[in-house]
Amino acid sequence: MRQLASTVVLLLVVLAVFWAMRAGWRARTQKSTALVPRLPVPPAELGALRAGPVEAVYVSTTRAGDWLDRVTAEGLGVRSPAQVSVHDAGVLITRQGAPDLFVPAAALRGAAAAPGMAGKVVGGDGLVVLTWQADPQDPRGLDTGLRPRRAADRTRLIDALTTLTTGQAPAQEENS
Repeated sequence: MRQLASTVVLLLVVLAVFWAMRAGWRARTQKSTALVPRLPVPPAELGALRAGPVEAVYVSTTRAGDWLDRVTAEGLGVRSPAQVSVHDAGVLITRQGAPDLFVPAAALRGAAAAPGMAGKVVGGDGLVVLTWQADPQDPRGLDTGLRPRRAADRTRLIDALTTLTTGQAPAQEENS
């Protein structure tokens, strides 16, 4: 009888923890909906391809400068395999099992390598982090983290994103 009571109490504690986690995720989603009321829609014509598609893992989106403040609105808190391509019109992140993300060139503020963010810490500079503004009224903006499958793609992606933010034409890759 004592073992049954212990099992029931443990089960109730586990259920309470899962309920609290779900409630916390919902509260975070409500809070972050003010930051990202809806995802930008890609234009019909994306323009010239500057880089990609690059195989990557979409890690997460956080408030810019705070790699632990995850944004969960519009499915941005869901880690997923992705294809990333940089076009004249912006960055298209096609995700599996989650809504695609398009960051218009005008909203992109910068790109850099980073050691990690909410959901993934890789050490070194293994992530590519895009800083962008979903809402022009939000001066702080958002950071979106991507983990390219191949290390060489990280530099190519950052270079293409940098040319997009500065308005420069992409460097021509030489074929050997």
